[in-house]
This record gives sequence, C-alpha cells and structure tokens, in this order.
Amino acid sequence: MPTLTDREQEEIARANASGLMPIVFVHGLWLLPSSWGRWRALFEERGYTTVAPGWPDDPDTVAEARAHPEVFASKSLGAITGHYVESIGRLTKKPAIVGHSFGGVITQILAGRGLSAVSVAIDPAPFRGVLPLPFSSLKTASPVITNPANYGRAVTLTFEQFHYGWTNALSESEARELYETYHVAGSGVPLFQAATANLNPWTDDKVDTTNPGRGPLLLISGEKDHTVPWAIVSASYERQRRNPGKTEIVSIPNRGHSLTIDSGWKEVADVALAFVSEHAQPQAVGLSTS
Repeated sequence: MPTLTDREQEEIARANASGLMPIVFVHGLWLLPSSWGRWRALFEERGYTTVAPGWPDDPDTVAEARAHPEVFASKSLGAITGHYVESIGRLTKKPAIVGHSFGGVITQILAGRGLSAVSVAIDPAPFRGVLPLPFSSLKTASPVITNPANYGRAVTLTFEQFHYGWTNALSESEARELYETYHVAGSGVPLFQAATANLNPWTDDKVDTTNPGRGPLLLISGEKDHTVPWAIVSASYERQRRNPGKTEIVSIPNRGHSLTIDSGWKEVADVALAFVSEHAQPQAVGLSTS
C-alpha cells in the first residue's frame, strides 16, 4: 500500500513533468521538510527540480507538529528510509540526494543502494563501522538515550539542549529564533539505533560503502558542530573513500549543526550545489513502487 502523502505525490509528479534532474532533500531529526525551503528555491533557480519527502506521518507545519508531537514516536531508520525509497522509485530520473544529520546517514544508505546519481551528506549521523563517540555527541543525545523509555517516545528538546547541540556557534537571539521557527519533536528510535549500531549486525543504521553504483559523494562538516563533530564525519569519510566513486570531504569554518537553517545556510548550499552540478549525470531510475 502506498504511503506517500498527497503533497509528496504532487511534488514527484511535478518533478517528472519538468524533465529536469531532481534533487531529493532528506531532513534530519527535530526538523520538518519545510526546513529545506530556501535550499529548494536556490536549486530550482539553478535549473533543477526538487522534492522534499517527509518522514512517515510528518505534519505539514511546525504548528501542527507542536500540537501533536506524538505522531513522531516510534519511527525507525528502516521505516524512514523505506519512505524515501518509495519516493525515489516514483521518479523517472535518478536524483541527486542532499541530507542533513540523520538525513545525511539516510542519504548514504540510499546512495549505497544505488539510488542516487550524486549525494551530499551534511553533518551526517554515524553508521555501523564509524567508531568515534565524542563527548559532545553523547551530551547532545543524552536527553533521549539516558532514558530507555524514550525509545518509543517522541522527544522535544528544551531550548538549552537545542542551543548546545545545534546553535552553539550562533548568538542567543538567532538560536532562539531558529528554535521557535524550526524545532519539533523527534522519534527516539534513530538515536538508540545509532548508539547501538556497532553492537547490532542487523541494525537499520548500516551503509553499503563499497557498492560501485554509489556515485559521487560529498561529506560536509560544520567545524563547531557538537552533535556530529569532525571526528564522526571524517571517520565516515574514511569508510566511504574506499568506494570507486569520487568521495570528498569539506569542513565549513565556524559552523554548528544548524548550518542548513541558520543565517549562513547559503554558504553551505553553494558548496553542495557546486558538487552536484559538477558530478550529476541524470539517469533513468528503472524502479517503481506502483
């Protein structure tokens, strides 16, 4: 049974009708697809079409999400990834995929399955085989993973928790603006899955880094990110660089985990856009979920 929303189906139909190369944007934990709005406008100005599927049951607006935070509970990486597989399977051209945080690891999972023409993973969550566990990452995840009951819950960060994990490189005024504008509850499951990935051979948090069909991949790290520090992104790069496809990594100075939504978003978007434009080769997907 198809699980795509009317909005998602309309965006996919629009992308297919355009004849342009699609860019699929994958948001991370504690955000909604609408967080990609400025990115989508930029990429479309440069001649691409864009699609931003949600995670299963994502509300359309932050206001709806705050009114019903329970809808985010119990969403696993496997279920979330499956939703993007279905979305991509309905495109007539193989897309570029751009993801942030847990969206960054989902981007790499999809690329490892050969579903992306070119991929950009921004401050991506770790996957099985990525070993560093910096203190700041553990502190950022602690509001969720220190309580096993949170596995099946939707968890909302306090402003102080959001400021430490996301906006530590920003002024308090900008941090509060981002918290009020973008932050929503998030499923506890992906954080527990990431925390135990290296102990569980059957984890959803697993990337095929050797598939020759993976395509070019760029990893972007915010220099001051507390949630996914350089140690994690560079360890992901070390796993990915064995792939026959081109693999690059770049650090954006003085940026935290909010680098896709804060006032400096365009600096990061321009880096991603340049990589996609250089390496994208539109292809037919050859998949269908209908």
